[in-house]
Amino acid sequence: MNTLTNGWIHELARAEASPEADALYQINRASAPEQAIEESTVEFLTDLRAFFQEYVRIFNSLSEAGKKFSEIKIFNLTQGAADFMLYRNGIKLIVANTTQGVIQCSYDKHVVNGTSSDFNTPEAQELLAQLGAFGSVHWMYRSERVESEQVAKHFFGEFTRITREQKRARPNQKVLLEQIKALLQEQGMSLD
Repeated sequence: MNTLTNGWIHELARAEASPEADALYQINRASAPEQAIEESTVEFLTDLRAFFQEYVRIFNSLSEAGKKFSEIKIFNLTQGAADFMLYRNGIKLIVANTTQGVIQCSYDKHVVNGTSSDFNTPEAQELLAQLGAFGSVHWMYRSERVESEQVAKHFFGEFTRITREQKRARPNQKVLLEQIKALLQEQGMSLD
């Protein structure tokens, strides 16, 4: 059963007690759809961030202080009220309110010393606000209604896969591989 929210009843009672104030309130209702979308955007981003923070906390705890794999970091962004980004291995997932009713999830790579990794940036994905019945706001992804937890799970899983550091051969393994190649060449064979 959903929890009962009854703040709207307080608004009705205030209007009964002060009809002049209600007239002003009615004038401001003209911007109610835009206001509802703005409030929903901040709420959705805040929920997303809370899910991401929990996933980052659990994921990083399984790394044993960075010994098993690189940890994920989460940062606030200054552009919007609730925008944030994830960062790992030079790759960023930016979750931001780009325009009214649009939350964009986009990837970017951090360039070090003028060079970057062989990372192919996936296309930015957008979540779109849709105004529903009675002023409710729903969030859509690829024309399907979504909840913040679904979105967080999808993008967190994708981010961890994309940012997984490729295991590099250790120097002693490279030396051993070169020795094996040399022995095979002496025998007239090749690994290539």
